[in-house]
Amino acid sequence: MASGELRGVVALDGPSGTGKSTVARRLASAVHARYLDTGAMYRAVTLAVLRAGVDPEDATRVAEVAAAARLAVGTDPQAPTVRLDGEDVAAEIRGPEATRAVSAVSAVPAVRELLVAEQRRIIAEMLDAGHGVVVEGRDIGTVVAPDAPLKVFLTASAETRAHRRSRQDAEDGRVATMEATMADVQRRDRLDSTRAVSPLRPADDAVELDTTELDITGVLDALLAMVDRRGLRGVPERTGR
Repeated sequence: MASGELRGVVALDGPSGTGKSTVARRLASAVHARYLDTGAMYRAVTLAVLRAGVDPEDATRVAEVAAAARLAVGTDPQAPTVRLDGEDVAAEIRGPEATRAVSAVSAVPAVRELLVAEQRRIIAEMLDAGHGVVVEGRDIGTVVAPDAPLKVFLTASAETRAHRRSRQDAEDGRVATMEATMADVQRRDRLDSTRAVSPLRPADDAVELDTTELDITGVLDALLAMVDRRGLRGVPERTGR
């Protein structure tokens, strides 16, 4: 491992609209690490549920669809991929239908158990191969990788997050009023933070970073400073293995 590469896991959590996905990819690229978007995995399962014509509130049927789905995610931060049953669904999982349904699907305990196990397997595989990994989601520091040496919980005001979501939707060709976007942000916050299994919350030892007044570069600089303060870049010590 060359000097400057990430050692171990950086866990990035937070609600939608905090810039989590963009900054996680840029951080992974900056420290020559792999990247895992756990939210994309839940969205892919949600898409499978919708394609099967299953009610996202029907936990039993949702669990059955999730167990049968063939899900594969790539960990290259420059070109992350999401495939469902062999099909590239990276664009479709960001659509409004999946966005509306993902919180309900994500709240199903069997879905979370299945995907957390897969996320841990991917992380272990990357670490065994000598790669550091930046993992982003909503329960990384609390559930998926509680032993990560750096856990960061990103926050921002609801208004700022709604503006960011609206801007991203416009860039992707989706149009919604600010009122509708704000209502959706608040709805997802409520659902994600009150679900019975793995609710959205910062880990006890997470560093909270408010991104309201920061652009992507500012957030990235803050994260790189945290990585360096923890001494997470450089050549790892030999373990004799």
